[in-house]
Amino acid sequence: MAPTDPEPASGGGHGELAAYRLRRERELSSLYATARSLTVLGEVDVVLPSIVREAHELIGSDFVYLSLLDTDGDLTLSASAGTISPEFSSARMPAGAGLGGSVIEARAPVWVSDYRQAHGFHRHRDFDLLVASEGLVALLGVPLLVGDRVIGVLFAADRTERPFEKDEVALLSAFADHAAIALNNARLYDESRVALQRLQDAYRVIEDQVATMERAAAVHEALTHVVLTGGGPGDIAQSLVDHLEGVVTIRDRDDEIVATRSSGSAAAGDDPCLERELLEEARRTGRCVHGEGADGTVLSVAAIQAGGSHLGSLSLRRRAVTESADVRMLERSAQITGLLALMRDARVEAEERVRGELLMELLSHPPLQPVHPALRDRALARGVDVDQLDVLVTADCPERPTGDIVRELHASSPEWSGLAGEYLGRATMLLRTDDPEAAVRTLHHRLRRRLGTPVLVVADRITGHDRAHSFTLAQRCLDVMRCLGETDRGATTRRYAMYGLVFDPRRSRELEGFIGDSLGPLLDYDRRRSTDLVSTAAAYFAHSGNLSRTAHSLHVHTNTLLKRLDRIAALLGDDWRSADSALRLHLAVRLHQLRVVLDGPPTG
Repeated sequence: MAPTDPEPASGGGHGELAAYRLRRERELSSLYATARSLTVLGEVDVVLPSIVREAHELIGSDFVYLSLLDTDGDLTLSASAGTISPEFSSARMPAGAGLGGSVIEARAPVWVSDYRQAHGFHRHRDFDLLVASEGLVALLGVPLLVGDRVIGVLFAADRTERPFEKDEVALLSAFADHAAIALNNARLYDESRVALQRLQDAYRVIEDQVATMERAAAVHEALTHVVLTGGGPGDIAQSLVDHLEGVVTIRDRDDEIVATRSSGSAAAGDDPCLERELLEEARRTGRCVHGEGADGTVLSVAAIQAGGSHLGSLSLRRRAVTESADVRMLERSAQITGLLALMRDARVEAEERVRGELLMELLSHPPLQPVHPALRDRALARGVDVDQLDVLVTADCPERPTGDIVRELHASSPEWSGLAGEYLGRATMLLRTDDPEAAVRTLHHRLRRRLGTPVLVVADRITGHDRAHSFTLAQRCLDVMRCLGETDRGATTRRYAMYGLVFDPRRSRELEGFIGDSLGPLLDYDRRRSTDLVSTAAAYFAHSGNLSRTAHSLHVHTNTLLKRLDRIAALLGDDWRSADSALRLHLAVRLHQLRVVLDGPPTG
């Protein structure tokens, strides 16, 4: 079986991104149009076909069907859309068998790109024959959950092999949630009618239930309006406050408050410890949980999750007891907030991907050739003039993935009308600034604070539109900084100009000549005799000529060190320790060591 969270298809340009957004808007409009129909109690036989029909049209699979668990634990098909045979529509799947059994056991979406070749679930011979006769290949199943209980599975199927994208899985899961709500509400309504027939005094209870359902319908309608009109977490919080009263707080995945709203009779109180405990339980159980604060207020917390990813939390604090209908409202609101977060993340990821592609094209573009008009137009559509990008920045942080650094650079790129992305494994940014020193200091401070760990940032002024050369200088200068013991600094390549012979490939002949003139006899001797005269000279300079400390660092006796120093004098001349000669030799040794670290030992 394949995992249930594949990457969404990437957009290659502005037109594709716009089409992607329009498609997502149409999908959500249809999804929540169906959601409004669920506010009417009963009519399950009408609602369920509507759900599978809408899912069939939006997912684009050959057919969609919904199966419910009967009293024996078997899955029976209850609604379908698409062309299937009568034999398939009347089939029953025993408990624990087939793809549906895996979905029920995992309580999570499961898909296979080729059912014939898939493994990892218990097959059933009769169903395998039906699948073969129908020509089914790709199957996706998502659970219908009422609380912790699975009541059925919603399936999408294709007659050709293909993976299911993240958006498709999330969309079909949303339809499954609505189907479960419809069934649960219908069953609650039936139970209320039975209670009314048995007890005359149940009128008041039923009226209260109807009022609660109407309030839930109003909340759901308001939340649907928020989504369809492009609202955000603040609008969701306000909708809940309008109907439930109290204080509603929405936090993001980093536990930062993104929206908070309160009614006129809002309950006071703040208990971070209680909120953290309730959030941990909500994340573990997937349900809304409650706790009473020291001031007597009731705090209800629902986790915002999608596909196993934590996206934040939604909490309600008030003095009234949180009823079951209110709990459903909070959980539903958390789901919708999660959908909004996924939509936002999808937009951000698509834009980051496009900007990253633009950056890669610019860095790989020949410096003497004009930029293609199409590339220039794509950049201008994002407020970037490629001809004005005159500084390249690269950053490195071993404690965090490169993608995290790229994401932070992308968030900062509009400030300098720039582009950010990953190039040759490095987090890289092209920007426009008259003061590279100030820009690199700002970026270093910002990355240090947001990543919460030391980070190295290097900037280089681009000359002659040779962006690739600037990238080479910046990333090699960054390596030199790390070799020098730097772990947390923002600087330009100009500040390390004395090491330019090492990190500038165009000066490799100069470096080779300087090291050869200064260290040639020692390098030749070490190569022929397998000795360590260069390392001895490096240790001697590192310890300012102190014989005892130098010998200790080399793990040799002082007499051995003296013999090596005599050999160096014989090869270089007795004045090698004079002020001028020592300075030149010390620099040559240091540059040689850095070159070996960056490029490896010289050959030959």
